[in-house]
Amino acid sequence: MIFEQVPIGPMQNFGYVIGDENSKEGAIVDPGWNADKLIGAAKHHRLTVKKIILTHAHFDHVKALQEVYEKTTAEIVLHEDEPYEPDFENSTVTRVKDNHIVKIGALKCRIVHTPGHTPGSICLLLGSKMITGDTLFVGGCGRVDLPGSNPQQMWTSLQKLRKMDDTLEIYPGHDYGETPSSTMEHEKKHNPFLASATKKEFFTSRL
Repeated sequence: MIFEQVPIGPMQNFGYVIGDENSKEGAIVDPGWNADKLIGAAKHHRLTVKKIILTHAHFDHVKALQEVYEKTTAEIVLHEDEPYEPDFENSTVTRVKDNHIVKIGALKCRIVHTPGHTPGSICLLLGSKMITGDTLFVGGCGRVDLPGSNPQQMWTSLQKLRKMDDTLEIYPGHDYGETPSSTMEHEKKHNPFLASATKKEFFTSRL
């Protein structure tokens, strides 16, 4: 698997370039800024971008979406509950559900629905790696005080992630932590929002 974390924009965002080494089919995740930088990263790996996957549709994750689409004509993938409709000329938009498998060549990317930050927030599970968008940060979690946010849903989503394997590598949507990536084991031990054993603990730390 080809996997590159790409720092982009003025808000400490991460975009991602992922792909199948054999077929050279690729995807760009969360094109919030710097379309040319993301496309350049894909070209560096000799990938043909077939899909653009959105973990959610806040402006800092989709600002460069139209430019990336126009330069790749890739299929746009987002969750069916996300209140956003890409409407570009001749664009193909696929709405996905929890546990949906997105294929990128032979690479299988599993959708993990994690509402809370937005109704259609998702994480992307790729073998031993997971792109967590604005659901889970290194040492934190996404805001739940924005339109469409829901603290109760965020609690439930984080509990869903807590059940995942400790060895899972975590790659967030923003560079807000001490390191650009982490592991599930580390976050379970040190992230106050993921480590919260009860709703009371979570809401005390989050709100």
